[in-house]
Amino acid sequence: MMNGLMTKLRSVSSEALKNRIMNMDRRTFINRTFLASAGFAYALSGCKGVAFEELGADGFNELSYSLLKEWCDAMIEHQVNDPSDPKTHGMLRCPSCEPLGVVHGRCWDAMYPFMHMAKVTGEKKYLDAAIHAFEWSKNVDGEDGRWTNDLSPTSWAGTTVFAAIALAESIHYHGDLLPPALLEEWKERLAFAMEGYIYPTFTNFTYRNMNYGMTSLYAFNLIGRVLGEQKYIDRSRELAKDVRNYFTKPNKIIFGEGKPTHRKSPKGLLQVDLGYNVEESFNNLVLYAHLEKDEALLQFITESMNCHLEFMLPDGAWDNSWGTRQAKWSYWGSRTSDGCQTGFSMMADRNPAFGTAAFKNLELLKQCTSNGLLHGGPHYVSHGVKPCIHHTFAHAKVLAYLQDHKHEIPRVDKSAPLPRAVANGVKKFDELDVTLAARGPWRATISAYDSQYTRARKRHIQQATGGSLAVLYHDKVGTVFAASMAKYMQVEPHNTQPQPGEEFALTPRIETVKDGLAFNNLYDLQADVIASDDGSAIRFDIRMGLYDLDYNKLDDDVADYKVSYLISGKAVTIEAETANGAVSKRATNLVLPVISSTGEPVKIVSDKRIDIKKPGGTVVVESTTPMKIKESAKERIFNMVPGMECLPIIMELPKAEGMKASCLITVIA
Repeated sequence: MMNGLMTKLRSVSSEALKNRIMNMDRRTFINRTFLASAGFAYALSGCKGVAFEELGADGFNELSYSLLKEWCDAMIEHQVNDPSDPKTHGMLRCPSCEPLGVVHGRCWDAMYPFMHMAKVTGEKKYLDAAIHAFEWSKNVDGEDGRWTNDLSPTSWAGTTVFAAIALAESIHYHGDLLPPALLEEWKERLAFAMEGYIYPTFTNFTYRNMNYGMTSLYAFNLIGRVLGEQKYIDRSRELAKDVRNYFTKPNKIIFGEGKPTHRKSPKGLLQVDLGYNVEESFNNLVLYAHLEKDEALLQFITESMNCHLEFMLPDGAWDNSWGTRQAKWSYWGSRTSDGCQTGFSMMADRNPAFGTAAFKNLELLKQCTSNGLLHGGPHYVSHGVKPCIHHTFAHAKVLAYLQDHKHEIPRVDKSAPLPRAVANGVKKFDELDVTLAARGPWRATISAYDSQYTRARKRHIQQATGGSLAVLYHDKVGTVFAASMAKYMQVEPHNTQPQPGEEFALTPRIETVKDGLAFNNLYDLQADVIASDDGSAIRFDIRMGLYDLDYNKLDDDVADYKVSYLISGKAVTIEAETANGAVSKRATNLVLPVISSTGEPVKIVSDKRIDIKKPGGTVVVESTTPMKIKESAKERIFNMVPGMECLPIIMELPKAEGMKASCLITVIA
């Protein structure tokens, strides 16, 4: 009956379709659901690991629970409670987006963490919040079972697959909290979405960006078990046969975060985004593989996760300075994805450093939480930027899942060091043209990655490239440089926030201005990077050109430059000069946006030395040519990517042969 229904789906009304689903053999449906639920729990119990009580006082469980409760309580404070108005009752108000007329249609994903809290606390407020969120979600219903991302019926509906997972997990783990009639309504609505939209839409990995394809594996398998529909499980298994075709060689990095999926850049590079890979794709791939007990796939995933883990900074941040979807980089991860904790904690028995990653990133999420809501970067509070509630309800789902499986997950602690914490030397990822460097307390990322994320009617989407020093990190003071977009723009207007105050890129660069238009290396898609390591210092020599945001090269002045980064155990030196010894007509600057939050003391020692005092030490910037701090309306300049403030230091290159200048960056206690 269901197969026949699928072929006629597009030609029937939503009410007719719902009636057909409701008229399935209910006894078979309910029996299947019960048996599938038991099997589902059994499948998850096969995950390797030890009970939480045996883990010791590592705090991972305590932190995940306390943060989950904090988030849920804050979300309830932002939930509309007005039964007289079904258009708003149960909706989550967003502190940053609602004043702009934006309602997050996915806010009812919070239903699952609310249901978990209702189960473990017995407090009625959580169950009420979950039910109200479910009822409000009918405002984003589509006729074929889809749920739109926004209130507009024509808005993006691919996120139906994420809401379906949240609904299925709510039903499976906590459905016993609901009155029988309401539980049946939730199941019927899930079946309607699956049969009407998800099953006929998610037929392959190339439907949209890769995070959707990877998510569909778990969605079909999970919901097939919850609803007792074998064809959904069969679909997941069929899709899984193709999964290995979407990893780069030789490093097994997930690609496809951009369309078309296999599109290559002029350098021949595929489309990769670290944020979505580690915070969404891995979660669902890992959960699918565990449900299916697919050991070969789990081993393959382990190898890929090992590679992705190379990019985690020592403080638990994901270095997505170079990713195709960097427009959503929030330092700890990506703005609207779910968080890395599920995938990495559940695989910690295969590499204990995965557990370290899950734990340290969770600590970073806690540090970026204020007044109960997760903020989109470390400096939202210091700059007075309101948080988007999307971060909180998305990441709360992951913590709810961890709590529902706290007795099955492997040991999670911070005993195993992260790869980048103990790295020493240079590691280049040829399929990205991104190079990581480590020497002493310094960690650096140099990007010449030219693959670009494209969107209809959107231009100028440019992550760190051009041989830029995309990240510079020091063990004592943390992040010194962190790349933003070359020009901030809301690639997804309903999923990102407008830039507060002036727009100023956080990426270090060579820059000149012609007729009010900036030309810099941030738009150079052809920059050449050569790395060397003599055992004492690491050296990068980059040839780069100055381009405008439309990729036009500066044509009436010096446009080609040589920049070097020298990284020793004691200091980082940046050297700049023209490529052929020429001298520019215009002022050309080395721009150094040093990451620094409001309130950190700044001392201008001389026109060639600036000290920035941080909790872990003082960053000292010294130069061979005079420096100045760019004037700004506030004490610091803030950029939404990656949610950080900077002190904008400007060095004008001297008008002498070669225009040679350099700066030395050190940290003193």
